[in-house]
Amino acid sequence: MINKNIKDSSMIKQINSKIKELNNMKKYPDELFYIGNLNLLQKPKISIVGSRSPDQYSRGLIHKISSKLSQVGICIVSGGAMGIDTIAHQSSGLHNTIMVAGTGLDKRYPAINKNMIEEIEKEGLVISQFKVGVPSNRWNFPLRNEIVVALGDVLIVAYADIKSGTMRSVEYALKMGKPIFVLPHRIGESDGTNKLLKDGTAKAIYDIDEFIADFSSVLTDGIKDEFLEYCKTNPTYDEAVSKYSAKVFEYELLGKIKIENGFIIL
Repeated sequence: MINKNIKDSSMIKQINSKIKELNNMKKYPDELFYIGNLNLLQKPKISIVGSRSPDQYSRGLIHKISSKLSQVGICIVSGGAMGIDTIAHQSSGLHNTIMVAGTGLDKRYPAINKNMIEEIEKEGLVISQFKVGVPSNRWNFPLRNEIVVALGDVLIVAYADIKSGTMRSVEYALKMGKPIFVLPHRIGESDGTNKLLKDGTAKAIYDIDEFIADFSSVLTDGIKDEFLEYCKTNPTYDEAVSKYSAKVFEYELLGKIKIENGFIIL
């Protein structure tokens, strides 16, 4: 019987130049393999991690955060696992997400996410430090998590128990000096993130639009924004909508542009 999880080996390519973000790791991976669009590595990136069994509150907020971050040009990085990882990848749009695998790229793990992983391979980017044939050994995933954290400019932790693999990702972020943000939870829920807030290790996201506006401007600093460049010409509202309909509504929502007397102004 043919194993449908095995990919055409011609899809799998090796990354031969260094990814600068991974220099933050304790040890740069000996090898890196990928399927997909390497150009996503050039974008500003935020890593999102969390429980495989989050509550509905966390699911809803991560959906909103991932979607809105993607709309302002920030790429979402996660580990392809069930729960928070899956929501982060799907909500960002599979063309704008990087999945770091904990197996060789000839496998799609977990199998339940096979269809999603296939789409990320086509539209986004899947990378791994494991050679073809390496299975889902449990010691692979801490190594995978370190890459997830290293790739992002910021780490968002959605939901985590104190003794969990997610908290290991937090340890990596602290060693790398990454800003850590968490969702605020009630007492007795997500004790790991609540402890991070108590200790002053992380900041809470209380206002999603404010968080995204702050970090989209910081992370995209120096990157030319075609739409904002266009807005400097003070086009009419109708002209702007005809060329950049989605951007007009998105940037107005984020407070980046204003509509006055039928014209766009910055």
